[in-house]
Amino acid sequence: MYPDADTRDAEIERDAARRLDVQLGDVRDTDARFHRVAEAPADWARTVTLRNGVTDVAARLPFRRWGEIELHHVDLGIGRDLEDLSEEFVTREIEFLAERFAGNPDLPALALTAPGGRTWNTGGTQDGPLPVSGPAPDLMGWLSGRRDGAALKCEGGPLPALPPL
Repeated sequence: MYPDADTRDAEIERDAARRLDVQLGDVRDTDARFHRVAEAPADWARTVTLRNGVTDVAARLPFRRWGEIELHHVDLGIGRDLEDLSEEFVTREIEFLAERFAGNPDLPALALTAPGGRTWNTGGTQDGPLPVSGPAPDLMGWLSGRRDGAALKCEGGPLPALPPL
């Protein structure tokens, strides 16, 4: 993890212009390091700190790595879109993001619903949940800050602004 958001942004900006072979080498090296560390005996139940002070259990780090890979492939703008991601990944990512926003007083209580009836509750605890529905990739895109939520239906008013991840 980066020590802070400014360092993260500065390193991304610094490294963005690197040649493709250097970028690919870096991706392969970090993947190999991650696998070596993940294969070592460890307390996978321990709490780890993620970006912006969010905590989680170490056992979820492989999923978080999967998320980094999938979502950043979309971010690259090379023809992969949120709709191309597997249903399993999209469902797990919505669940993860809903958990991150759960209890946040800067967000009203929300009841998210995707086609087929899958639902997630998130946001603050005040009042009844505001129903928000739409395709799962659009829900994930909105929660992750990758879509504006225009394809979502919010009963009772406009979509609320999401606090930073």
